[in-house]
Amino acid sequence: ELSEPYNVGSDEQVSINQMIEMIEEIADYKVNKNYLLDKPKGVRGRSSNNELVKKVLNWSYKIKLKDGLKKTYDWMNIEINKHGSNISRFTKS
Repeated sequence: ELSEPYNVGSDEQVSINQMIEMIEEIADYKVNKNYLLDKPKGVRGRSSNNELVKKVLNWSYKIKLKDGLKKTYDWMNIEINKHGSNISRFTKS
């Protein structure tokens, strides 16, 4: 029985700005970024460490991060169009 959490995702390291650029391209929408330079800086980038899931489950991702974001964005558009503009079912209130 498996009882511990496993990271599942892309090990492609990206910065928040790179992720925003990918999503802007996919959504064909330019985000107005507001940098708060007087605040503490966070991490410079993120990636998923999949070593445990590879070892225990012999699993590895096959889809590139940008392709996965595109699939997710397309799915969300389909669901929103099916259920109208009320996106509350996708968000916690």
